[in-house]
Amino acid sequence: MTLEECVRQAEAQLRSSPHPERARLDAEALLLHVLGRNHAYLLAHGDDVLSSVEETTYLALIQRRQAGEPIQYITGEAEFYGLPFHVTPAVLIPRPETEHLVERVIELARGFSTPRIIDVGTGSGAIAVALAAHLPQASITATDISADALSIAHWNAERNAVAARIRFLQGDLLAPAAGEPFHIIASNPPYVSTADSTTLAVEVRDHEPAQALYAGAHGLDVYRSLIPAAHAALVAGGFLVLEVGHGQAAAVGDLLAGSGFAQIAFTPDLQGIPRVACARRL
Repeated sequence: MTLEECVRQAEAQLRSSPHPERARLDAEALLLHVLGRNHAYLLAHGDDVLSSVEETTYLALIQRRQAGEPIQYITGEAEFYGLPFHVTPAVLIPRPETEHLVERVIELARGFSTPRIIDVGTGSGAIAVALAAHLPQASITATDISADALSIAHWNAERNAVAARIRFLQGDLLAPAAGEPFHIIASNPPYVSTADSTTLAVEVRDHEPAQALYAGAHGLDVYRSLIPAAHAALVAGGFLVLEVGHGQAAAVGDLLAGSGFAQIAFTPDLQGIPRVACARRL
């Protein structure tokens, strides 16, 4: 089949996928992944014919996408804050909402000459790598309880030429850096309620790592552990910056206040949902 015929057939097949509105885009993206080409190539070479190996590979990828596997896991590629990242099912796929957290940390870091920043639960390394790329004066630590996640995060740091400026530590939350003071603690922790698991999209529920998603019956378990630990680890005048789930702002605000934080504020995402909590240790 020609490239255009393959895309049309795959598009029709993906109309029964979890996201039929993306059928054409996904069909094109997976074909370009197989070919190792960009979109301009597809426009100019639609009449070219796929080899039998390429066609077999492509159809297998389409079947995976039709079954609900995230396209980022199929291609192994995701973009975050304008940077390329390798992702596997060992880490969450970086999401645009988390870019609001990065922006807030960058703003706060300007208040310190050489900020010490720690990204707690780094996953793919998206937050730590983005911060290192935009804050050359910062000293950055990244932790994760998963050795597989840390391996991917380190690989992404190397890919984006910031590995020499990020220290990766394995362990739970802030424990790997116990006793060390920080100016800014940032985290996109697990915050999905276990009761909400059935409401998640199939791509998330069936493919992304549960350890990085769920945080107890109300989605607050990690906040309850991390917030007081962060207060103890911050220098006076330091900041804690957290991503929060839909409808969690009030509860997280109470936890922050209860641990002694002040100047508690929330940044909304593009839908107006409070998405990033920022609080200061006085």
